[in-house]
This record gives sequence, structure tokens and C-alpha cells, in this order.
Amino acid sequence: MKKRLWLWNVLAVLTVIICLSAFVMHYKNWTSTDANEMKILSGFYYKKLKFSELDSIKLVEKIPPMERLNGFSVQEKGKGIYREFKDSLTDKNVYVFIDNFSHQKIAVTYQDSLKLYFNFNDSIKTQNTYQLLSAKIPEPPN
Repeated sequence: MKKRLWLWNVLAVLTVIICLSAFVMHYKNWTSTDANEMKILSGFYYKKLKFSELDSIKLVEKIPPMERLNGFSVQEKGKGIYREFKDSLTDKNVYVFIDNFSHQKIAVTYQDSLKLYFNFNDSIKTQNTYQLLSAKIPEPPN
């Protein structure tokens, strides 16, 4: 009977735990909202949206074609940091937190030109979040 090294057993268990936790963290978008901002977390990707920096909010059926800098797309999910196809004017990162590509997405423009696309598996939650953010857009000064 061979003696197994306990180290390999520990490494195998840790690997399974790390893989399961990465799956759970990326499984859906985790959000929290307070009076001044909304935080979106999905695995390794995190974005804080201050309501005072919002410029526009709209619902879109599709996101524009972009180059993925890092992140992933699996079945109906897409998460990560993307860049719009380069031209002479745009070289900014776009955050994407899509839980379901077939549902509508919220397109947010903030800090004058930065963009963020996100939605949830539940389209009602997406609609409610859209209404919440629409109400938080600051009024332009007269």
C-alpha cells in the first residue's frame, strides 16, 4: 500500500473550492445601492457608479461590437472590460456585466464619455434598476 502525500489531497481540495467560488462569484451580478451610488460586482469585476456622475441611461437590445481586453463570454453571459473598436476619438474602457444577452441591457454613460452595459437574469429587476437610475440622473443647470 502506497503512502499518499497529504499535500496533494490539500491541493486538490483547495483547487475545487477555488473553482466553485469563482463560479459563484461570476454567476450573477451582485449590486448594492445607497443614496449616492450603485455598486456592481461580478467576480473579479467591480464598478462604482456615483449618481452625480451619470450622463445618460437607456435600454438597448444589443451592445455594440467591441474588443474584449479581458473577461469572458459563456452562453448567455458576458463579463469584463472591453474597448470599442478604435478610431481617432475613442480609446476608453467599457465595463460589461451582462447576465443574459437575449434580454434588454442598461446602457449607462457617465463622466461625460465612459460607458457601462449591464443587465440581470430577471428582466423585471433590469427594468426596476433602469427606472431607479433614470430617476437619479442629475438635472442640467439652467
